[in-house]
Amino acid sequence: MDRQQLLERLGAEFDGSERAVRAVARQAGDLADSGQFAADANHELTAGRVVDNLADAPGEFALVKQWNWWVGSLGLAYGDGYHRFRVRADIE
Repeated sequence: MDRQQLLERLGAEFDGSERAVRAVARQAGDLADSGQFAADANHELTAGRVVDNLADAPGEFALVKQWNWWVGSLGLAYGDGYHRFRVRADIE
């Protein structure tokens, strides 16, 4: 995953503080590096995939809550192991 591209896209497309953008990008990068998403979903995690999936979260959610919503969805779809990629809610 291109982490710089993800940072730029998150900052441009979602409301969130710089701290929130960096935290989500860091966790997304860690998720990509773990290989867990690629193994479960049968495709690599890219910046575009992250942005597209976060856009599916309820519109009233802030960036961290959107990320945590998607990580929770991954846990429901593929089983345990995704909770470690959550971002603390107080980082907004």
